[in-house]
Amino acid sequence: MSKILIRGAKVLGGEPQDVLIDGETIAEVGTGLSAEGAEVVEAGGKVLLPGLVDLHTHLREPGREDSETVLTGTRAAASGGFTAVFAMANTFPVADTAGVVEQVYRLGKEHGYCDVQPIGAVTVGLEGQKLAELGAMHESAAGVTVFSDDGKCVHDAVIMRRALEYVKAFGGVVAQHAQEPRLTEGAQMNEGVVSAELGLGGWPAVAEESIIARDVLLAEHVGSRVHICHLSTAGSVEIVRWAKSRGIDVTAEVTPHHLLLTDELVRSYNPVYKVNPPLRTERDVLALREALADGTIDIVATDHAPHPHEDKDCEWAAAAMGMVGLETALSVVQETMVETGLLDWAGVADRMSITPARIGQAAGHGRPVSAGEPANLTLVDTAYRGAVDSAGFASRSRNTPYEGRELPGRVTHTWLRGKATLVDGKLT
Repeated sequence: MSKILIRGAKVLGGEPQDVLIDGETIAEVGTGLSAEGAEVVEAGGKVLLPGLVDLHTHLREPGREDSETVLTGTRAAASGGFTAVFAMANTFPVADTAGVVEQVYRLGKEHGYCDVQPIGAVTVGLEGQKLAELGAMHESAAGVTVFSDDGKCVHDAVIMRRALEYVKAFGGVVAQHAQEPRLTEGAQMNEGVVSAELGLGGWPAVAEESIIARDVLLAEHVGSRVHICHLSTAGSVEIVRWAKSRGIDVTAEVTPHHLLLTDELVRSYNPVYKVNPPLRTERDVLALREALADGTIDIVATDHAPHPHEDKDCEWAAAAMGMVGLETALSVVQETMVETGLLDWAGVADRMSITPARIGQAAGHGRPVSAGEPANLTLVDTAYRGAVDSAGFASRSRNTPYEGRELPGRVTHTWLRGKATLVDGKLT
């Protein structure tokens, strides 16, 4: 059917309303709407949000299809309530040319359960030596506006300055993976009490904070936009807060796992907890939550990083860094931000849909749930609580840190331009 009536949903957590979808568009929002000619979704008690937008996803294709593909990754995204994802450039080959970003873009069009917007590399091969084809990627069919060497830091200040100057011309943004490489050589986890006790190489907070401090000053000098990927320390929060107080055009993201997990978990030596940047201390976690609540940190981004079993089921030092996150992100945010009273559901919509869509210029996403807007929506059973079981994941990989952990909330429905991609928790 072309018409769908979502009946009795709490739009952004507010009073129950009916939402009528006609084709690709929201036709009407109100109470007591007629269901004539429409498929009815009974949504009493559930929360309706604009479709979630992830500014930081690793889809691995091309080159690492053993970890993830555009198809499996976007199926995972739809399962988690996402209607748009931004695909990072650290593929094989690297997405540093118009040809590669167009390949990812077309794969998204052909197979995507959500919209896929490629992120272009800042430097050729992610090597930090020479700027990639930023203009050509922007002018390509993919229309790239976000550029990142994520997985590696653009550590050369001159290269970073040139990138900021270049993207300013077309309103783009450089998303920085803040990690001073010389300070993290041989690092295995957060530098602190736990690393000292375990005898693992420490990853100091200053390795992140020094790069953020440099880059916000460069952005101010150039008059350009910079976005900080997966911010993870209390010190980084203070630097971003200071930069914003000066009017510097900086935005920042935090991952769900950095809102919930701490470096104490590394005592298990379970490589599922090995991630970049590393899990930090309880003090850092609390600072990140407060910063997300007060707007210093602008958005939540998953940093969904799938790996095959053999890359994680090994000794800690040899294990790959990263965690899958698309299918659990909203539940973790509900646990850490909503159930703690730090954010309401309108705030969640802002941090996980409206603002990431604005930063990434994702047309048609992050829009109000109102008549005339694209029907990109997600419906959440917030009363649900259950244990995470990765056997049911749509992702090709299973490297979740939440296996067996009880989390709240479950996405029951996702609509992409009025087409259901998830119905009653099952992909269509």
